Amino acid sequence: MSRLLLGIAGGTGSGKTTVASNIVRRLALDSITVITMDSYYRDLADLPPARRDETNFDHPDSIEHELFVEHLRALKAGRMIDQPVYDFTRHIRTDTTVRIEPREVVIAEGILLFHVPEIRETLDIRIFVDTPADIRLLRRITRDIRDRGRTLESVTEQYVRTVRPMHEEFVEPSKRFADVIIPEGGYNEIAIDMVTSRIRIMQEVYG
Repeated sequence: MSRLLLGIAGGTGSGKTTVASNIVRRLALDSITVITMDSYYRDLADLPPARRDETNFDHPDSIEHELFVEHLRALKAGRMIDQPVYDFTRHIRTDTTVRIEPREVVIAEGILLFHVPEIRETLDIRIFVDTPADIRLLRRITRDIRDRGRTLESVTEQYVRTVRPMHEEFVEPSKRFADVIIPEGGYNEIAIDMVTSRIRIMQEVYG
């Protein structure tokens, strides 16, 4: 069985997860799974906590691309993987993993998904979620304070120091590799309908 690998990229807080969830809901398939690039941050357990906080997590080097590519190829080939679990409060990988089964449709998401050629080559459909910077910043602040134990000061400092410049250097230029660009994030119903229709067509052709 041919497996369809869909990639969703875009800046932090752009709505990638919302787009993925809406695609899953519209397809209404049991045979679909989502894998996130955020799980593949490099383990910083060998660094003292103060050094970990200084790490540029928005630079491509912060991701273990080799393992991510290996896992994408395995899923596409019909093999299960053990996805790492990352602790964002301590910036380390935990000792646990999540077993991911190969499914008919696999959705991969991440801000730097299209920056790495080896990752792009594994994707059958590439989607870029294009959302204004002010909205992305507000979403990032809300998420990091609520889910990752951050303070407002630390989130805004990181945004100015690394998030914004890395977005301009790596994320925004990668938009040119997208097959589809979805403006206004995950609530663009027309764009998401078009994407799900395209997925169904490709399933019929290659399934």
